[in-house]
Amino acid sequence: MKKIFFFTILFLINFCLFAYAEHGQVFRTADSKFITFSEMLEDLKKVDVIFVGEVHDREFHHEMQLNIIKALVAEKLPIVIGLEMFNYESQKELDLWSSGNINTEDFIRVYYKNWNFPWNIYDDIFIFIKDNKLPAIGLNVPPEITRKVATSGFASLTKEELKRLPPEIACIVNEEYMKFIRRAYAMHGHGGNNFQFFCEAQLLWDQSMAYNIAGYFKKHNDKKMVVLAGNGHAWKRGIPAQLKHFSDKINHRVILPYIEKYIDPNTIKSGDADYILIY
Repeated sequence: MKKIFFFTILFLINFCLFAYAEHGQVFRTADSKFITFSEMLEDLKKVDVIFVGEVHDREFHHEMQLNIIKALVAEKLPIVIGLEMFNYESQKELDLWSSGNINTEDFIRVYYKNWNFPWNIYDDIFIFIKDNKLPAIGLNVPPEITRKVATSGFASLTKEELKRLPPEIACIVNEEYMKFIRRAYAMHGHGGNNFQFFCEAQLLWDQSMAYNIAGYFKKHNDKKMVVLAGNGHAWKRGIPAQLKHFSDKINHRVILPYIEKYIDPNTIKSGDADYILIY
């Protein structure tokens, strides 16, 4: 009897450790409580858009994102993936990937035209997208436009370049936004660039991605979108704040990964994010 009891306890301990390793620990900002992953999942099922932040070169942040996507797919929800990593001019290639009609080598070449971070950091997410035929949406602007704004400011764009952006895009950075974005500026390591221009590039991304999310829901209001984006865009003051300008009917939640002193229960409030996932 003692042996049965011992092995039962051992099984439960191992199960709990596995569950923690798989999903991490969840902090809910609304009431400053630690909750289970399942409790968070029940809330996520109620909304249209789920923003899941990341630091681009931290692989375990992408494991966190994939775990959330897998959990939502397991619930048989109509999931579409919104990507900061791809711009809308590459949508045709994303559609081919989701439908399994482009080989991996060709798709990786398209990936590197859009994004500078190593493929093997993101490959599990993209393979899951293809294997499950999940629609994937490129939300970003062409990278050469972003680089120009970050270097020379929004005012430096030509008429031809402005035509490649969504309509209704402006780039007026107020002091509140500049204060908010200083953390992202420091973490991106752009110390040599003009801070105003960096803010303009960030806001350009936020507005454009919000516009493209709203545009997608005008045609596909039966879907639930998981948006994968850097923390500086996924925060409520980033894309979610801009999304309100284009649609007041799309509700959302924001999940950010734990980063000590930057994103933790002591620094992040409900006005910044809904959940912090601690791995």
